[in-house]
Amino acid sequence: MRGMSRRALFAGSAAGATAALLPAAAPAAARPRPAAGCASYRARYHLTVPDQWKNDPQRPVWIDGEYRYYYLYNADYTTGAVGTAWRLATSSDLVSFTDRGIAVPKDTTPNGDVWSGSAVVDTEGTAGFGKGAVVVLVTMSPDDGPTSQAQFLYVSTDGGRTFRPHGTAPVLPNPGVRDFRDPKVIRDDERGRWVMVLAEGNKLGFHHSPDLRNWTSAGSFTHDGTGVLECPDLFRITADDGTPRWVLGASANGKGAGLPNTYAYWTGAFDGAHFTPDATEPQWLDHGWDWYAAVTFDKRDAQGTLDERARYALGWLNNWDYAHTTPTIDCDGFNGTDSIVREIRLVRAGTGGYYLASSPVSALDRYVSRTVRLGDVPVDGTRLLDYRGTSYEISCEITWDRLTGAGLQLRRSPDGVRHIDAGIYGDYAFLNRRATVNPDASSRWQESHSPFDPAARSVRLRILVDRTSVEMFVGDGRHVHSSEVFPYLIDSGVALFTVDGPAVFRDVVVREFTV
Repeated sequence: MRGMSRRALFAGSAAGATAALLPAAAPAAARPRPAAGCASYRARYHLTVPDQWKNDPQRPVWIDGEYRYYYLYNADYTTGAVGTAWRLATSSDLVSFTDRGIAVPKDTTPNGDVWSGSAVVDTEGTAGFGKGAVVVLVTMSPDDGPTSQAQFLYVSTDGGRTFRPHGTAPVLPNPGVRDFRDPKVIRDDERGRWVMVLAEGNKLGFHHSPDLRNWTSAGSFTHDGTGVLECPDLFRITADDGTPRWVLGASANGKGAGLPNTYAYWTGAFDGAHFTPDATEPQWLDHGWDWYAAVTFDKRDAQGTLDERARYALGWLNNWDYAHTTPTIDCDGFNGTDSIVREIRLVRAGTGGYYLASSPVSALDRYVSRTVRLGDVPVDGTRLLDYRGTSYEISCEITWDRLTGAGLQLRRSPDGVRHIDAGIYGDYAFLNRRATVNPDASSRWQESHSPFDPAARSVRLRILVDRTSVEMFVGDGRHVHSSEVFPYLIDSGVALFTVDGPAVFRDVVVREFTV
């Protein structure tokens, strides 16, 4: 997907006028400081771009004991100049990242800037650049014409830190279609070749190559009803019952049909050219409003050993409907935040089929700086907790005999008027940002839903709250809600609530992080 670069000021939102109400805690030393007189809205434990703009994550690759993570970056965002490069950050644990600057520059060839794609380590040197070369396949659109999107190749021989273009001609030209972008390349060891899945309008096209430079089109997978598919994904994973399955995913917009606008996925079988889904309709890796352009990638241990039963995933905490609306641009000088990295596993459903379950990356536990244990809390109505904060994790199990709904009010204002609500109501789990400042000026995308069985009479919630985001993991993580929120920095309270009956919030624990 292309990185848009038009600046939109944070006009019309109260958060823009009140960002400096209170001083914030000092930002990490490696991060740029906010402008004088401003309070920082920069996330405390989520990855944020150092300055200017970021959007799509690019799938991280494991090299020399660390993950090399690339993302679309525009150094010229606040000047109004368009176009993105690939910026690099490295991490050994996927919580703490070190910025490494530009890896794939923009506007250094006649083809212009670089869009989304994927990097692979060419272990055997199939492309002719030497064993271990890092090869990027990326979409570029030389003239911005209706059929100009094509795939180009960049190569790195320094471990993926810097790249040079391999000529200026595409390795996979446009066949005359409007949408032809976001290549995701994997190694198909069973057939001894590379496979690319490409976003092609309402279908995902499969292409294969012996050497990353010469590509042959094969089959495709078509799905209607969720708009133009973007940022595709394809991987094999072993389920908890020991069965290996393939997963095909894509960023998709299902809002018109009452579905998410995040990462849709299908489990099924793949023969190298065709994908056969277990079910026609997709499942969703996130049910919130702001988990777009997501990528999944290998889970490896410190020695580089691949875990075939798990993967990692992360997404862009934003939405193209309001991508340029943020309080961070004026005081902090940036626009771009990622979700927490998740671990995903494939679970056999009790009724048949499979689903992906998510949980925050386990390395987050090593960054806990404070733990507040509140124990079991009985609630009938609303109960304010003895805790205040703007950046934390809160977890609990809610149990009840009979009620309509229960949950938490997060980032609650001192007068109780402003808050973010997270919990369950009837037959759905929800995250509602309507009563706080948020980027959706249309007021249409305020509460997200996912299915919930009210007969369960209990639910486990784990909620990650940061200065501009909330991510709620429900139960075993089959359903997650991620949404941008811009509460005033004075809004730091937490309350528990029930609707039409009492409940016990068991083992309530708050954790804060220093990254």
